Amino acid sequence: MSLFASIINFTCSKLISRFKFKHYFCRNILNLKILNKILSILKIVFPSTKTELLIFLFFVILYGANAWYIADNFSIIYDDRIPWDGYFSFDNRAIVQTGGGFERHPLSNYFFDQIRNFALWISGNRYDSVFRLVLALFSTFVVSLANVQIFKYLNNIIQIPLKISLLILVFYGLFVTNILLSFTPETYAYTLLFLSIFNYYSAKKIKEEKPISFGATIFGSVFIGGLTITNIVKVYIPFLFEKKIFWNWKKIGMAVAKIATSVIVFVFLFLLRLNFNFQNFLNKTEEQYDKFSKPKATPLWDMIYSWFFGGNILFSNYEIRDYHNKDKTFYYKALFMDVYTSFVPYLFIGIILLLIIWSVFKNYKNKLIWILVITFLFDVLIHCVLKFGLHTSYIYGGHFVFVYPLLLGWLFFSYRDKRTSISLFYGLLLIMTAYLGFNNYYRLTEFYQFLETYYR
Repeated sequence: MSLFASIINFTCSKLISRFKFKHYFCRNILNLKILNKILSILKIVFPSTKTELLIFLFFVILYGANAWYIADNFSIIYDDRIPWDGYFSFDNRAIVQTGGGFERHPLSNYFFDQIRNFALWISGNRYDSVFRLVLALFSTFVVSLANVQIFKYLNNIIQIPLKISLLILVFYGLFVTNILLSFTPETYAYTLLFLSIFNYYSAKKIKEEKPISFGATIFGSVFIGGLTITNIVKVYIPFLFEKKIFWNWKKIGMAVAKIATSVIVFVFLFLLRLNFNFQNFLNKTEEQYDKFSKPKATPLWDMIYSWFFGGNILFSNYEIRDYHNKDKTFYYKALFMDVYTSFVPYLFIGIILLLIIWSVFKNYKNKLIWILVITFLFDVLIHCVLKFGLHTSYIYGGHFVFVYPLLLGWLFFSYRDKRTSISLFYGLLLIMTAYLGFNNYYRLTEFYQFLETYYR
């Protein structure tokens, strides 16, 4: 009996030890997989090479110096007395305090609550220059990180030579959108980052012929759509170009499941903010469309050319207007962009448009090109066809401006075997970068004069 018991005990102890080993092994494998997943996400989002780190630091210093100067010396970044439109129709105070209108920025209040609270903690609960500086440096960090995403795409997806990638990146880094958003506490800056990240991530997956994950779809919908509701559509565009998506019912079912799940999560979070009063959203949306789509005195073609296509790249002349708060107890000067008044800016923007159109023509068989094109055309529909916010469309660049450098990158890629053409395009882009830098620096000094006069 004792021998039988010993055998049973020995057998049981062996089984238990094996089970413990397997349990320990499986648990550690799972932990390793999770760790690798986190590291791969961090490699996508943050600089992962020496070159990327240097690029990030370069833009942080470049944009940060400008942001620091403006935040430390002028009240324009955040002035509690100015409810809206202090400069270029940005609504800094409304965004920082409430996240903006829920009908356009459904979940941004949660986002900016944390940023505001952190800035107040640093400033000792005061709305002073330190508070403004924290807000501005957040934007500097975010836009610089977005520029790194552009380099990652140029370097890893398109795989063009380093000197061409760097020139395109410098050219892009001097755009009006990047300059303004690098010190402005607005949804557009963070939208630019999230769209740039998701665009790079989805391009990477499609190039590797792998599906976009459930998690990325949900997070993309919440973060991108949560900051600006119309941008949620851009999260779903890459699904159209997954490998053989329309030839496999299982793949179609998985894509639909991912999109449906992300929409359900987004809608639930949105309704939670609305206290499930969806009618309020519909009423407010109609009101906002009527407000921001009324025709202006400026010709339609010039608003589209100077403000939508051009205003996000090249500064034009400024126009100063008299504004006041809601109860007319405080009057202030507001700065807006005028249409171009000379031939050169029109020519400059025309050349860029011709280059990106030619890029699409040369790469029309490339799936990644069409993701960029559809993304861009969606904003063309909203602002140029439906005319929503067209009169101030130079502030919406954070939704689409990243498309320009990527299409330029694909243009260089299409001529990779033709040295003469590459040299001509490179020389042209070099000249355009010099002109862009000179023009935007000059206009930035005029912006400083405006601040010195009215916001010291």
